[in-house]
Amino acid sequence: MNFHEIEEIFNRAWRFAFSKQKFFLVFSALLACGVLVVFCKTLSFSAGPWVKMSLSFLPVFLCTGVMLAIGVLLNRIYYHEIKGNTIQFRKLFIDSFETFMGAAYLSLPMALGYLFLWTLMGIFYLLKSLPMVGEAIGVLLSFGPFLLVLASLLLGFLSVLILFYATPHIALKKQVHFTVAEEIFDRLKVSPFANILLMLVGISPLLACIGFLTLSAFLTGLGYVAGKAVLAVSLQWFFIMIPFALLLTPFVVFFFNFATESFGMLARRGRKERASEDECVSQL
Repeated sequence: MNFHEIEEIFNRAWRFAFSKQKFFLVFSALLACGVLVVFCKTLSFSAGPWVKMSLSFLPVFLCTGVMLAIGVLLNRIYYHEIKGNTIQFRKLFIDSFETFMGAAYLSLPMALGYLFLWTLMGIFYLLKSLPMVGEAIGVLLSFGPFLLVLASLLLGFLSVLILFYATPHIALKKQVHFTVAEEIFDRLKVSPFANILLMLVGISPLLACIGFLTLSAFLTGLGYVAGKAVLAVSLQWFFIMIPFALLLTPFVVFFFNFATESFGMLARRGRKERASEDECVSQL
């Protein structure tokens, strides 16, 4: 693997990121995720800190399930595109329905894991609210909430890893099994540097776009989105979310395209290395 090979798969993944079918598919998924985020944000307006934490992290894991399903379908579409095959989108969607529904369930363990962490966090809030000794206990056990928030962030990071590494594996299968985690771990163990490098290259445009869009939304919120009525603020965020999702769509498509390219590149590299080893053994 060299710079020229990475440049080649990057350019091809970007070139195929602009497709009407894929654009509509991803935009619809991002809109659904955006509605979920806005809904949770609305519920958190008058909520306490413990509930606010839940409503901040939980949409991440629910959206991961949606994007896993969409990612599997995008991987299958991209596979046919680079092969030059004629794509019957409706037939491909029907044939892939069982697979990408199974992929969506892979986010369930992370959501359950987060709910467990959130429950533990509630115990710390409960101890802190005890009369007389609550504040002292809260100070002594402050490391606990820190570790729980850290674990929640790591679960969120794991969601991104699954989107990049799992979708190409699942797209090639007819049924989804939880053994895919073992397959991904074996892949990372063989060549961790190459896998991490390719993921960073693939996610960089997406992170840059999210950064600019989030900054724009934050500045808009400071200067324009105002008011005490929860419904009015929620509707303003909803209408801001629509162009947010629209502008983010091609970068999400590129992310999944590049995940497919990375999987293919490392698979070809693995076959070459195994062939070279077999050749060396045959010469002994």
